[in-house]
Amino acid sequence: MLARPAHPVAATSPDIGARYALSDKFNGQNLSDLIDNGDVAPRFVGGGKGLLYRTGNRLNQSYTYVDLATLVKAQVTTTAQLLAALIAATGKPVDADTAKIAEVDYDPATKTLRFAALDGRWTLAATGKAERIVEDRKDDLSLRSPDGRLRIVARNFNLIAIDTKSGREVALTSDGTREQPYGRSIPQLADILREGTEEPDMPVSGAWSPDGRYLLSWRLDTRDVKKLSITQQNPPGSLYPRSFSYVYPLAGAEKLPQATRFVIDIEQAMKAGKAKIVPLAIPSESILFPSPPDMGWVGGKPRILWTERGYKQQAVYQADPDTGAARIVAHEAVTPLVTVTSSMILPAPDLGGELSISERSGWAQLYLVTPDAPEGGKPLTRGEWEVLSVDHVAGDKSSLVVTGVGREKARNPYWRALYRVSLSGGDPTELTPEPLDHDTSLSDDGRWIVDQMSSPTSPTRAVLRDAQTGRIVMDLATADDSRLRAAGYTSPEPFKGVAADGHTPIYGMIFRPAHFDPKRSYPVIDNVYTGPTTTDVPATWNDAHRVSGNAVAQIGAIVVMIDGTGTSRRGQAFRLPAYQNLGEVGLDDHIALIRQMAAKYPYMDVNRVGVFGGSAGGYDTARFVLRRPNFFKVGVSSSGNHDLRLDKTWWPEVSMGNPDEATWERNSNMSVAGNLMGKLLLIHGDIDDNVPVTESFRLAKALMDAGRDVDLVVLPNTTHRVYQPFFWKKLRDYFTLNLLGETPPALSAPQVARTPAAK
Repeated sequence: MLARPAHPVAATSPDIGARYALSDKFNGQNLSDLIDNGDVAPRFVGGGKGLLYRTGNRLNQSYTYVDLATLVKAQVTTTAQLLAALIAATGKPVDADTAKIAEVDYDPATKTLRFAALDGRWTLAATGKAERIVEDRKDDLSLRSPDGRLRIVARNFNLIAIDTKSGREVALTSDGTREQPYGRSIPQLADILREGTEEPDMPVSGAWSPDGRYLLSWRLDTRDVKKLSITQQNPPGSLYPRSFSYVYPLAGAEKLPQATRFVIDIEQAMKAGKAKIVPLAIPSESILFPSPPDMGWVGGKPRILWTERGYKQQAVYQADPDTGAARIVAHEAVTPLVTVTSSMILPAPDLGGELSISERSGWAQLYLVTPDAPEGGKPLTRGEWEVLSVDHVAGDKSSLVVTGVGREKARNPYWRALYRVSLSGGDPTELTPEPLDHDTSLSDDGRWIVDQMSSPTSPTRAVLRDAQTGRIVMDLATADDSRLRAAGYTSPEPFKGVAADGHTPIYGMIFRPAHFDPKRSYPVIDNVYTGPTTTDVPATWNDAHRVSGNAVAQIGAIVVMIDGTGTSRRGQAFRLPAYQNLGEVGLDDHIALIRQMAAKYPYMDVNRVGVFGGSAGGYDTARFVLRRPNFFKVGVSSSGNHDLRLDKTWWPEVSMGNPDEATWERNSNMSVAGNLMGKLLLIHGDIDDNVPVTESFRLAKALMDAGRDVDLVVLPNTTHRVYQPFFWKKLRDYFTLNLLGETPPALSAPQVARTPAAK
């Protein structure tokens, strides 16, 4: 057992109960309620003629409409008015917590609001009267033709076309089975649990041609695919547990579910009374996640994005719906793999091909790829920076607008900027010149930009810009955390240092508790997520205020976040250390930066370092404690994918490819279980629909077999989203007891009445 550290909290520090109360206050929605104008949630309305945005906070918001022709503002509603209308409509008391108002939309022509509330959809007329919208029947899982004349239904794993007027049916397929259904995707665990069956009803999977003549669909093949099983020990309303088997494509599986595409001429089938299936000449594709494969229509022909397992290559196929003949119109193959979280291929028929964000130069740059040269492409951007997205293509095809990071070398490389790119060549024109991160939304016609610019230390300023020049036309709102700071909040501090190699710049962030005293000694807690698919350190003011490190620090610790080598948005070479190396990547970078932080701030005690994270961060947490046990003494790992072979295929393979068993084993936390020296808490939901709970059970077993101690909490009826009051209590308790050397406050009594025991 780990001895309690000999670093008692100063007598002048608030007691642990008060610190926990402040931690609750600075966690999640409670913290957000102390911030005004954190996100104006812009929405272009009225066919792009106006802008709707909000100010205030969840408990007291105001919604403003801007007429973009005149730039005149007008308030259209407030939270108080929406709540009053709901109370009048329901005859029941309603507050912001119960209403859960969201997705507020506005029609300036009728001055009518639409919004989500009370688990439904509502309208609010100009008269102030609210009415619940009667939703279309949710049990209609058919696929309707564009003109509504026909619909496709699934029955006994086959597809049937039905004339909606006469009710006449024509069978489109007849040999479908449970393991080889037509137009049916793999049921997700959430659907299975909700309906209580391994074969839940599912929508027909397919796409009509725009003219309503053809159906593009696919056939699933799960033969010989090994299944997972799950037992829900506490199903609501039942005394007995229930168990299910289900298909979940796993990275370690020898055989994955397969998809083959086909087209049916529905017009011909309705006339003849029978259908002809036209298989598309496209290779069978491995399903890497339980969702339909990519398919759609472009220019009257099927467009298919096909991915080879292990992300060795991607290809866009264009097919003939009458013959099934297909050709590759865009192809991407990058060594060692195509990292789809940093690259993408987008249809661009107006430009005569496909827009490809590709890493072929070592940086995610934009190319226009045409069918005559699918392996090549015209470079539209160049340089050592990354294009993140294509946001708009000009109607005259002369230019497009992209979001990028890292082009302005004097700035934080993670700050986004918006650029206009000419298709005729030349350098991009920056539309957002302020040295800040720019979170932007463009109107459909490309004339307007709403820009919410900020940095972790600069409050969000929301403005309306002219999209042609980037000129600021109007200020909308500025974020205000004065109420949060009045509650004792200490703002986070960005930190720049170097990686373990001694020269590569890396970035982090420091979160300090309220009532911070630099004369004291504080333990350090690393909130980790080394996932190469993304970055972790907040780049915006809003994110820096809302991450959980703000709450965890309040127990009396310094919380840090770090983006080491192996993470995204810094080019292929920066991320490649993660390739087939998720078990080591970034680990020593975190240690190096924590030591650099402590050298600047001696109140950070590097002899008392803990770590926590969820999902891939849960994997990292256990890995840090097991691989560097002399540095990371205490860890809280939630929902961790501790053996990557037991995770959904796409996530590990996008960084690992399809490696051999020795490589998988080397990256498994189970293989290093015997290294544990400190304290490790594993937390997992029993019905996790993303990372199977078996991952934490297997690591716990490996630790026990190695003669090591482990703490395990399984949260009943909890999915991958483990964040709940009990979770936060256990996480804070673990660090309070084992890192701070204090006794946590008692668990609060339940707030709901208990059900009497049966007699």
